[in-house]
Order: sequence, then C-alpha cells, then structure tokens
Amino acid sequence: MNSTNFAITINDLTVAYNYKPVLWDIDLSVPEGVLMAIVGPNGAGKSTLMKSILGIVTPIAGKVSIYGKSYEKQRKLVAYVPQKGSVDWDFPTTALDVVLMGTYGQLGWIKRPGRVQKKAALEALEKVGMLALKNRQISQLSGGQQQRVFLARALVQDASIFLMDEPFQGVDATTEKAIINLLQELRNLGKTVVVVHHDLQTVPEYFDWVTFLNVKKIATGPVKAIFNDDYLTQTYGINYKVSIHQ
Repeated sequence: MNSTNFAITINDLTVAYNYKPVLWDIDLSVPEGVLMAIVGPNGAGKSTLMKSILGIVTPIAGKVSIYGKSYEKQRKLVAYVPQKGSVDWDFPTTALDVVLMGTYGQLGWIKRPGRVQKKAALEALEKVGMLALKNRQISQLSGGQQQRVFLARALVQDASIFLMDEPFQGVDATTEKAIINLLQELRNLGKTVVVVHHDLQTVPEYFDWVTFLNVKKIATGPVKAIFNDDYLTQTYGINYKVSIHQ
C-alpha cells in the first residue's frame, strides 16, 4: 500500500512515565477509511497511544504523522472524543455550546460562531438524537447523553480522522448502537475512525480493522484476518477463546 493511503503513520514510538515504558517501539500504519479498534488489557498503553497521536503526550523517541505531516500541521483534520472520566462535567455550559466548541478549529478563537456554525451544530445534535436537549446543562445529562454530545462536537469539526477513547464506556445499549451506526457511517464516507475498545465480543461486528496492543504492538490488520485466539492470547497473556460472529 502506498504511504499516501495511510491516515496515521507511527514510527519507533516509545513513551515512558517515570522511566517506565508505557509504549515500546511502536510501528503502526492506519489505512485511510477504516474503522479500527485498539484492544489490549488495562495498562497496555491504549489511551497513551491516542494521546501521542494528538501530541498531548511527548514521546521519548519516535514520530507520528497525519497524512505524512506533523499533527501540528494537520490538526484541523483530526477530531477527538476523550474518555468520559477526563472531562469536567460540572463546567456550566449547555449541550449546544459544547458542540459549537467543535467549530472553533475552523473559526479560530477570536471569531464567534455564527449562523452557519449554529446550523451545523443543531444538525449534529439531531444526528445523535440530542436536539431536544440542546439547552440542557451538560452536567444534567446522563452518561450516554454526554457521550452523544461529544460525538456531535466531533462531527461538526468535519474532520478526516476521528479518535475516540472508549466511547461506549458507561452508555446504555441503545446509545451504543446509535454511536456505532454513526461511526460506521463515517467510515462509509471515507473517514478514518480509531476507537479504544474493551468489549472483545463486539469487535467482529463493529470494526473492520484491529490493533492488538500491550505496551508493544502485537499485531494490526483486518479483523477477518487477525482477530483470532492466538493474537488474543499473546495480547492478554492468558488462553483466550472468543466466539466470533462474522
């Protein structure tokens, strides 16, 4: 595959906290237009990998490229939905305001969102089933509703790459289905979607690409080719048997 077909390219990436490696010598190329799960045990470095792509974490070695250029040069192409636990939900702001924040990348911080941006924000809220709650304080929403709002914020960025850190954490089955349908729709539009994911049972149903990670990259590739007991056992360190429903 030509390198121009890769949305994200990671070379020799090593990250350490207090001299302890969290990611070790990672090489990873994410093809354009895939819906990819990153799976691995707790402490495997999944969230750290995502933060390294975004430049939130500084590696001690290695390099990350977005379509062949640095993240700083390509940040407008990338939308990020963080873990729910990392967000200050008490911040006094409405669902609509949170989504409008997604337009700041195009506007810059000086200009105020106008009619065009508000229309896009309302359409995104409608898409995630949250239009009726647009004026509700974010702190008054349920966990699933908050996650839908953050997904709507990512949608208005009109990005090419979507990074999502455990978007299904703490949401009900209806919200999970709504989110995965949206992510698959984004993939079908040619967007690249990378998701930190815990539920191994749903990987074959939800995703077409998977990366196994446990400090080191174990494997990456199409779900149909590599989502098997061997790689699961290598990743989790115990004998794994997953019933795969293709």
